[in-house]
Amino acid sequence: MPLVTPLSPDHDKETRELATFFNETLGFCPNSVLTMQHRPAISKAFINLNKAVMANEGRVTSALKRMIAWVSSNATGCRYCQAHAIRAAERYGAEQEQLDNIWEYRTHPAFSEAERAALDFSLAASQVPNAVDKAIKDRLYTYWNEGEIVEMLGVISLFGYLNRWNDSMGTSIEQGAVESGEHYLGKHGWNKGKHA
Repeated sequence: MPLVTPLSPDHDKETRELATFFNETLGFCPNSVLTMQHRPAISKAFINLNKAVMANEGRVTSALKRMIAWVSSNATGCRYCQAHAIRAAERYGAEQEQLDNIWEYRTHPAFSEAERAALDFSLAASQVPNAVDKAIKDRLYTYWNEGEIVEMLGVISLFGYLNRWNDSMGTSIEQGAVESGEHYLGKHGWNKGKHA
């Protein structure tokens, strides 16, 4: 049972219009956004931030951004966001082999060294205490420019917010996200947990 009950998608007209973004990303408006509507300024600001962070300005693809989000959510343990991130990675064209082997990104041949550097950055930046160091920086600069690193950290930071929001709220997970979580993550023990 969530801490706060999500409101109807029709509760706030501006949020509803902005939330059409999630129909492309996930195929539904997330319950997290519906809960944020209790204070519409938060739901609208969050959606606009999400759109800005997920815009493609360089070589960081939509699929890689969602895999960065998955690594961050996996590091913090938010099952809701893990399922959402893997679903969005699938919807944005991540390679099937990457989706099937996301847990082994460090060693699986489906991932390039540039992708590994980005995903290791996500893991290090999502830990408490933060583990970003000179070695992580040097690897990033081998493959990515400063604007792309800003995009990556935007994703990591956005999911830091979402991980805390959804785990604290105990946000109920939507069926589409459950299906993706079970399909890609279930073999490694993923389940709905508190998000039932």
